[in-house]
Amino acid sequence: MSDYYALEPGTFVDDQGVVHNMVPGSVVAAVPSAKEMAERYGREVRFDFLDDRAVHWMLFQRREDTEKGSFLGCALAIPLIVFGVGAWPFWDLVASEKSRQFQIAFIAVDALVVCASILAVYLVRRRSLLDPVVRNVRCRARLYRKIVGVARKGGADIPRMYPYYGMYATSRKFFPEAPERPMPEREQSP
Repeated sequence: MSDYYALEPGTFVDDQGVVHNMVPGSVVAAVPSAKEMAERYGREVRFDFLDDRAVHWMLFQRREDTEKGSFLGCALAIPLIVFGVGAWPFWDLVASEKSRQFQIAFIAVDALVVCASILAVYLVRRRSLLDPVVRNVRCRARLYRKIVGVARKGGADIPRMYPYYGMYATSRKFFPEAPERPMPEREQSP
């Protein structure tokens, strides 16, 4: 886990690694419809969307999750790009001029590599995609984004792209029985 306390209080890192200032919960709470939505969603997912410290921790966890997924996704996407997209030019320039046996072998090997890559992506990400603790963070991040959008539309001074990240595909269900990830203890210097 990267160091949570290396971030200044009230700042967070977006998907591209850029540090941004958080919008305080009081700004969101100033819009009645956003405050009501934050309280309603907060009861549903057992989270205080107006507590700056809790939101800061949630945004940190979200960034860690995204960082892990993006590294693995890039590493496993290379074979998909090479053998998926690169198959057409190879076929057009090389394989179409070869024997029928070569063409069949090329198609079989290419399909095998593409299927193996897709399976590898699934197996590598499966654990985090099914982990209820991680999915709860994703669910809360999705709801936070909705709440902030309502506050922005209601006149709150919130930057247009805040909170500067995209949506999760696996963020719809909240797992109330899942444990909370504890905030790390601050290390005391000697």
